[in-house]
Amino acid sequence: YAHFPINIAISEGGKKVEVRNFLGEKYTRVIYMPEGVTAANSGNKDEYQIDGNSIEAVSQAAARLQQSTSVKNKDIRKFLDGIYVSEKLNIVPLEEEGSA
Repeated sequence: YAHFPINIAISEGGKKVEVRNFLGEKYTRVIYMPEGVTAANSGNKDEYQIDGNSIEAVSQAAARLQQSTSVKNKDIRKFLDGIYVSEKLNIVPLEEEGSA
């Protein structure tokens, strides 16, 4: 992390995520969010939020982001760079029926 900080740019209203400078590579990884899913900065440093109504579509978007930065042909115990899912939650908890 100290030598090659990953740069993430979110564009097109949260529909397109670009990952630059992963492990110092010049290749820019572009990940498009599925229909109904948006990506945004969460306000904290190096933390991003993926929102949507469909849990399957949000999970697919998170998996695409994580798999796009998987380390190949290196010791993954040493090269810990990448994008990881840190927390899964509902933004608005579902209200249970019958509770008053």
